[in-house]
Amino acid sequence: MTPAAAAQRSAIPWEGILARMRSTLGAGPLPAVSEVARRRPDPFHVLVSTMISLRTKDDVTARASGRLLERAGSPRAMAALEEREIGRLIFPAGFYNTKARNLKAVAGILLRDYGSRVPSSMSELLKLPGVGRKTANLVRNLGYGLEGICVDTHVHRIANRFGWVRTRSPGQTEAALEGMLPRRFWIPINELLVGFGQRICTPLSPRCSACPVFEHCRRVGVARSR
Repeated sequence: MTPAAAAQRSAIPWEGILARMRSTLGAGPLPAVSEVARRRPDPFHVLVSTMISLRTKDDVTARASGRLLERAGSPRAMAALEEREIGRLIFPAGFYNTKARNLKAVAGILLRDYGSRVPSSMSELLKLPGVGRKTANLVRNLGYGLEGICVDTHVHRIANRFGWVRTRSPGQTEAALEGMLPRRFWIPINELLVGFGQRICTPLSPRCSACPVFEHCRRVGVARSR
């Protein structure tokens, strides 16, 4: 860690900020993938639901994941389905035809190369079709309890808006946060900021009047708020 990163890390009251965010969200709904993992922390179920969730709203993800996993809850059962049937089950998830193709391919790879087990290493997960760092990190976090910072659009936006980082891509945000965020927050940060980003720190016109940590936010790029 560079001296500048160390100084910034020590200057941010992470415990208080994240605790106040969590308190504001209360017992609201969890992100769809988190709900899947709470019901059954199976790496394959986490992998499938995360692949479906890309560019898809949470309510659609929840229903689509439920339909597909009820029908095919294992790599063997998924590989046995026709690609068209997978697409029908996950419709209207965004890019459902592409996701259906990737889901069937992944199931076949898991059967052939991994004994029906989802790999836990980042490098092996990234070899699977349709799997990027966000998906891989969620599988590691929620399926295996392994540390890693999952950066999606909400985490990327909020980290930059608050002024914690100055980055242009989720990958850069992940690397920057790893250098400053205490490790005990690496797994829960995604679930917390996704909820906060959906309900308070929204992409356009964020609800700054309802933000419990307004004084810690630099409001970078915020043109108007509520």
